[in-house]
Amino acid sequence: MTGDRAVRLRVGRADEADRLWVLRTRCVRELCSTAYPPEVIAPWSASPPPQHYRALLAGGGGVIAEDAEGALLGYGVIDLAGNEVDALFVDPDCGGRGIGLTLMQAMEALADPARPLVLSASLNAVPFYQRCGFEALREESYPHPSGVALASVRMQRTR
Repeated sequence: MTGDRAVRLRVGRADEADRLWVLRTRCVRELCSTAYPPEVIAPWSASPPPQHYRALLAGGGGVIAEDAEGALLGYGVIDLAGNEVDALFVDPDCGGRGIGLTLMQAMEALADPARPLVLSASLNAVPFYQRCGFEALREESYPHPSGVALASVRMQRTR
């Protein structure tokens, strides 16, 4: 993929959960491995998409970034009821192009401005979220459905 391709955003659909999960798995293996040991990466990256992903996408909480040919560049998922960013992943080959920031801005536009926007950040993603204006609240152990406890940072952004 070249850096000059335009990014198009669109609403995600529940039937795309498996396609999105493939990118998520690649990101976990390639990007999160800088902050987590192999014994965490293996079960984390092998887990299937959780059912709540499909529900959040069906409820309008998914934002997809694609190029003009429809290639997936990244995606974000927000839990609108909880005002919580559930996921944000960008193709590792497309880093540094502003796709993550564009996705974050799109999710912020969906969020309730009267409530803080919250998320649990993987350790490697904390600097990105700080650049987006999020503040760390506390370190936590996120109970991932794969059975591993992921070290993470609970963050929030107030408007």
